[in-house]
Amino acid sequence: MTIGVIYGGTRANGNTEILTEKVIHDMPVERIYLSEFEVKPIADQRHVLGGFQDVNDDYNSIIDLILPYDILIFSTPIYWFSMSGTMKLFIDRWSQTLKDHRYPDFKDGMSSKTAYVVAVGGDEPFLKGIPLIQQFQYIFEFIGITFGGYVLGTGNKPNEILQDDRALAIASQMRKTLKIHS
Repeated sequence: MTIGVIYGGTRANGNTEILTEKVIHDMPVERIYLSEFEVKPIADQRHVLGGFQDVNDDYNSIIDLILPYDILIFSTPIYWFSMSGTMKLFIDRWSQTLKDHRYPDFKDGMSSKTAYVVAVGGDEPFLKGIPLIQQFQYIFEFIGITFGGYVLGTGNKPNEILQDDRALAIASQMRKTLKIHS
């Protein structure tokens, strides 16, 4: 099984990235940092004659990167009780890809994957991060992706996640699960 990690944070070596690295330590993965790409907001053209128009940005190159992977890990800080804006922009554009003739098998290809979520926030994420996890569950359900699990961690200041023993234990268990499948 091959693994692609989609990082939605904008702070290098932030708490979410640190926790995600605990999950994938010593595993062969491709790291995709959304902050290194330009992804424009979706222009909803679902009901416009001619449908979605091409967008001059890096979004399709990210889709091309993730499609070959069997497992995707969505790594995002919890911002205002949801995923980061960079992650949201990326996922919003899936609506466009579902209608894109260049990706006729997008939904089928995505439905063959298993996804995990790693998220870190500073305001009671074990409670207030649950709606974020539910949001990902609905997204995965809609597209047909199997939801493999998640880890929520507490961290605000740099490296604060390293004090969250609960999140570190769950990350370690997730790592063991991934190693079995890789």
